[in-house]
Amino acid sequence: MGEAITRKLAQDPDNIIYFTFNKSSENAKRIKSDLPNTIPIKCDFGNTIELKLLTDSLKKLDIDVLINNAYNGEFLKSYFHKVHAVEFLNDFKENIISVIEITQAAILVFRSKKRGKIITILTSALLNTPPLGSSVYIANKAYLEKLTKVWASENARFNISSNSVSPSFMQTNLTAGIDERMVEQIIENHPLKSLLTVHEVAETVSFLVNASNQINGIDIVMNAGVQS
Repeated sequence: MGEAITRKLAQDPDNIIYFTFNKSSENAKRIKSDLPNTIPIKCDFGNTIELKLLTDSLKKLDIDVLINNAYNGEFLKSYFHKVHAVEFLNDFKENIISVIEITQAAILVFRSKKRGKIITILTSALLNTPPLGSSVYIANKAYLEKLTKVWASENARFNISSNSVSPSFMQTNLTAGIDERMVEQIIENHPLKSLLTVHEVAETVSFLVNASNQINGIDIVMNAGVQS
């Protein structure tokens, strides 16, 4: 997902795209080689030192847009009553606290410039029936969902917008471990008989990047109109 967004936005040569990576250094080098206007930044969001270096660098980078997309963890774990509380805590620290610290740093930059955009990737499972075993992932995305609204209301007068995109199930690294038979069933039940792609989501993110800041506090749901 992150690579698709990076490549889409980098198609505009006027854009300078900073993207983070952790373990996929070879892939980061390949993206940089393909797209000279991209700059990879090594950051393990679970490492407090690396996270602090990233947040401290945002003012120097003079960014105009922040895209909260990275998620480190599993989409499906087990039934809620079988998941140890420490798993909720660990995933929250890595996937929510890191987003909070990065977004706080970005907002300070945006407020000083009197402009900026925050785009956060959520999930359409917040609207529809959550998949069995997804309690940790859904809880984290629900937390971010409410924060996106707070960011929108608190910063509108500084010409800062906060919007989100809620994609349906996609085949990504996050969902790579899901049984193929389950994926086939999802496709069979899909009204379009095809899964949403990361490229379609990247197109939507690109729209928000280039949209007026009059668009603020909205969530774009990408689920083909499925209501359950």
